[in-house]
Amino acid sequence: MIQPRFITFEGIDGSGKSTQARRLADYLRAQGADVILTREPGGSPGAEEIRQLLLTGDTDRWSAETEILLFTAARRDHLEKTILPALADDKTVVSDRFADSTRVYQGATRGDLRAKVDALHSLMIGREPDLTFIIDMDPATALQRGLARKSGEDRFEDFGLPFQETLRHGFLALAHADPARCVLIDGNRTMDQIASDVAAHL
Repeated sequence: MIQPRFITFEGIDGSGKSTQARRLADYLRAQGADVILTREPGGSPGAEEIRQLLLTGDTDRWSAETEILLFTAARRDHLEKTILPALADDKTVVSDRFADSTRVYQGATRGDLRAKVDALHSLMIGREPDLTFIIDMDPATALQRGLARKSGEDRFEDFGLPFQETLRHGFLALAHADPARCVLIDGNRTMDQIASDVAAHL
């Protein structure tokens, strides 16, 4: 089996993806790998500027269509400036979110826009991760955890619990649709148990 070099973490807000992405990066570094830990939206200077536009402000600040364009613009910059150069330099990239989030957040829950998301991804991104961990957990618990962070980037949490429940179903459907790439991880456990499960899959 070829070691995956572009690994992503997906899941609903507050599911623990960021923590697990960081822990996996630390684990791989301890194994001697040269690892870039990054995130979306963000991961490059231009994409980080777009992140602020997307994750702050009122829930109705952008339409779903505008969100798709903004996320794709951020992802394209992230791909050009961070991901592709790292992979070309034989580094491992671990990213907190990638295109699957847009497929679920804008494609499946903000209107029936999945076809537009897929078309734009094919045209402007054209790259999938080698391996994706989808952390699945109770939406009510995840939402409570996400809001407790008080990060100021709470625009999607502010859509409320029904939105998070819809997101969860979207990620589950995505995991079942692409089992060769996606690994479903039970997030209703301790951080250590989840991290051990993730490492075991590698």
